[in-house]
Amino acid sequence: GGMCGLAGILVPNAREPIDRGVLRRMTDSLLHRGPDGDGFYFGEGVALGHRRLSIIDVVGGAQPIFNEDRQVVTVFNGEIFNFRELTRELSGLGHRFATRSDTEVIVHAWEEWGEACVERFRGQFAFALWDARDATLFLARDRLGIKPLHYSILAGGRIVFGSELKAILRHPDVDRRLDPKAIEDYFAFGYVPDPKTIYSGVRKLPPGHTLCVRRGAGTEATPCEYWDLGDRQTHAGTERDLERELFERLGEAVSVRMLAEVPLGAFLSGGVDSSAVAGMMSRMSDGRIKTCSLGFEGAKTDERPYAQIVAREFGTDHADAEIAWPDGAPYWRLARIYDEPFADDSAYATERLCQYARRRVVVALSGDGADELLAGYRRYPWHLREERVRGLLPAWLRAGLFGPLGAVYPKLDWAPRPLRAQYTLRSLAGSALEGCARSLSIVPDEVRNRLFSRSLKRDLQGYRAIEALRPHWERTAGAHPLDRFQYLDIKTYLPGDILTKVDRASMAHSLEVRVPFLDHHFVEWASGIPAELRLANGVGKRILKRSLSGFLPDEILSRPKVGFSLPLDHWLAGPRLHVLRDFVMGRKLRELDLFNETAIEYVFSEHAGGRRDHGRLIWSLAAFAAFGEI
Repeated sequence: GGMCGLAGILVPNAREPIDRGVLRRMTDSLLHRGPDGDGFYFGEGVALGHRRLSIIDVVGGAQPIFNEDRQVVTVFNGEIFNFRELTRELSGLGHRFATRSDTEVIVHAWEEWGEACVERFRGQFAFALWDARDATLFLARDRLGIKPLHYSILAGGRIVFGSELKAILRHPDVDRRLDPKAIEDYFAFGYVPDPKTIYSGVRKLPPGHTLCVRRGAGTEATPCEYWDLGDRQTHAGTERDLERELFERLGEAVSVRMLAEVPLGAFLSGGVDSSAVAGMMSRMSDGRIKTCSLGFEGAKTDERPYAQIVAREFGTDHADAEIAWPDGAPYWRLARIYDEPFADDSAYATERLCQYARRRVVVALSGDGADELLAGYRRYPWHLREERVRGLLPAWLRAGLFGPLGAVYPKLDWAPRPLRAQYTLRSLAGSALEGCARSLSIVPDEVRNRLFSRSLKRDLQGYRAIEALRPHWERTAGAHPLDRFQYLDIKTYLPGDILTKVDRASMAHSLEVRVPFLDHHFVEWASGIPAELRLANGVGKRILKRSLSGFLPDEILSRPKVGFSLPLDHWLAGPRLHVLRDFVMGRKLRELDLFNETAIEYVFSEHAGGRRDHGRLIWSLAAFAAFGEI
């Protein structure tokens, strides 16, 4: 296993030669994901490339890896944590293993169980497998989307695939036209949600999906879902029992992630989630575990003192640093790492944290996923309150009353976003899904409407970003409103924003990150916790905090949630704002003709004059402009 990079090409005609130079360039573009070596497989009409970062079976785990008669071959990015159990089971069924690596489990599991093999894997993975016996290509991505996989279907049914977009863009025939719908999604949510990418011709394989193509079968290459959170079976038992069980199950998910032949540590923000993970690791580890945290120059909140409390409590080997605004603009570096527009400003913070951590460890555990799973975000209690109000009034009255009020009511920019009256009044005017879409949006509909050019609006043909949420929303009809919103986040924000941010930021520095809260056994179990134990009296993650009481210090459990984001108000002020304005108004974006320049000028002047806080919109525009320049 190990955090690696993979790339490949499949052509429908087995005799058509594949350009080895192109595959090598695709694979080399992923050097950062795997600095320890590369490997290639060239078969009939198929080619696979791999870049390796050695974590498990450092000696024997070089890829590609084959089955006994070399008819099945795989390239793999990730970790399969139950590989020892699977190796025993498959050996008992007569399979012969040549290595002690988790990668080899994939080829034998495919021989034994076919496409269902993914259901047996516990871990984080993306892999491509070629079976020469019936000329089958099989692509798979883990259940929650921890590891990425992109693909493009070219003219004549050729398929190109790779861990990151940059690998696919190395192929000369990939369609590089921008997808207008992806631009609308990006400015709404700050990222391009699965299965779209910013390019019309390239897709992301969605989490929990596989793609199976048999040469000559003439079938469409359509992703197939093998896992979904499914219907929640609410657990019986007392609150105390569930708290105890949560603690045990989380501990087990942490312990299986401590398998490595290289230095292992944890990110420690001083929040509940990362503190729980670091604390559990410390309790299970013989030596002191290494932990890292960061602070930002000019930030209103500094998490480092909290991280230090936890580090002292568990005796970790802790280090922290402060980050100033970089000399070079950070969005350049981020555009090259993310390959498509990505506006989450914590991406820069995360990338710096990974760079810092990599000096000390090769594998780090993080607390990501807890907020989505156990209802930690402030948007959840707010949504439930809005839902109660919506339930009291008929829709026609809500739209007639709150719609016009929202349009004239002055926008309270100084208030925390959920408390701004205009947002709330407009949210109440719409449906529950519209309320969710609004609270997930970093740039509201009416601002996007002013921002986009006539030609972009024409290309959008009325498409709105809410449509990217609708299919997930409709799958949970009749469920509790909290369950619906969390499901929506687990399907969109979690893989599209959080996990993308962590994967690209860590891999840019060849650091592997593991996420115990997203162990699928833990996720399935946690989804059955009654809503009122996840969120009570407006307090999120209640059951998690109660289960950790006595384990974590009280000042950690009682502090309010703080997001890991940059002090944009401090960083986007004065001369820096003018530099940014010139950059965003530059020639390249003008040529794309996507934006209304007057509106952009207005956004900058409002922000500079302190009339409105457009920090996130300006950051989003800068990230988009930097993407346009790479």
